[in-house]
Amino acid sequence: MTTEENKALAHRFYKEVINKANFSLAEELLSPEFRDRYAPPNQPQGIEGFRQLLTMVATAFPDVQVNIDELVAEGDRVVARLTLTGTHTGVLMGTIQPTSKRATWTGIDILIIKNGQIAERWSQRDLLGLMRQLGVVKE
Repeated sequence: MTTEENKALAHRFYKEVINKANFSLAEELLSPEFRDRYAPPNQPQGIEGFRQLLTMVATAFPDVQVNIDELVAEGDRVVARLTLTGTHTGVLMGTIQPTSKRATWTGIDILIIKNGQIAERWSQRDLLGLMRQLGVVKE
């Protein structure tokens, strides 16, 4: 695939799978051997594990939206600089009770594309900034 095709795949992943909570599309866009290098401890790998992560986020932030601030591609890699927003109305990470606060946090993903699908995701999120906004961590 070309770098432009890889960027289009990444764009579709964020806009369709994350923003529209179209988890069934994940099976089309993610490789059967998908590895999420950002997975929480004890979360299974693969598409099912990723679906569990998305469900946890969508439960805590039902209105979560990912804005793609920048996409950069080279070879089989796409780097996405992201801004996420959502209202915390559900339990987060199994222990953080809803605060009803609206939060904005940032992240960077590196997606590795193989055979037209996302094979790996390396990710960083500003979780400290998120926890401060929710009042879980004091400044």
